[in-house]
Amino acid sequence: LASNADRREAFRHYRAGQELLSAEQFEKAAEPFGTAIEHDPLLTDAHYGLGQSFMGLQRYASAIQAFSGSIEAARRLHDLRQRDRVNTDKAIDEEIRELKDSVRRVASGQVRVGQPQIKQMQLEQRIQELERSRSSLSPNFEAPATVLLSLGSAHFRNGDRTAAEEHWTKAVTINSELGEAWNNLAAIHLGAGRKHEAEEAVRNAERAGFRVNPRLKDDIKAM
Repeated sequence: LASNADRREAFRHYRAGQELLSAEQFEKAAEPFGTAIEHDPLLTDAHYGLGQSFMGLQRYASAIQAFSGSIEAARRLHDLRQRDRVNTDKAIDEEIRELKDSVRRVASGQVRVGQPQIKQMQLEQRIQELERSRSSLSPNFEAPATVLLSLGSAHFRNGDRTAAEEHWTKAVTINSELGEAWNNLAAIHLGAGRKHEAEEAVRNAERAGFRVNPRLKDDIKAM
């Protein structure tokens, strides 16, 4: 685990990255996220923010690497927790507090984003995943579903539909309430000519509260 001083520096740069990311200054945001990772390689959301920055820059191969780094950091935290639960839980608690502060700033309008409700929901999903990892006593590692969702999107944008489907399927297996992942799977099934699976994915997406594009539903119906 990083020292207290490195941890503080990591969060300082992470906050700067989040501000720039919210302002869609993707090129500038990547730098502080990278610096945060240098100070604390296990700060999972710094890796995630870096991946989001690369997605904004359409650098999808780099986004894949960053999102994979977030999952690997979560795996290392899980393994460390088996040996040093007190200090690892402290690190997770700090990350949760940071995300909750981000939710507060988005909700209050202190940080302006294009779609505040969606941004707030994404942050809350990450908080829930960290809280779940903190309370889990299982020795088996479970990747964060929201990161798998983003990793699948990066693979899709990079032209690898097979990897995209694999990661989106893993995401909904871990968290069946990820409507966006179900929606993406519906589009994948449509493209592969799998009507039954596409219809089921649409039902699951809407059950999770996700608004599926009517055109996608019409295309599936017309198969």
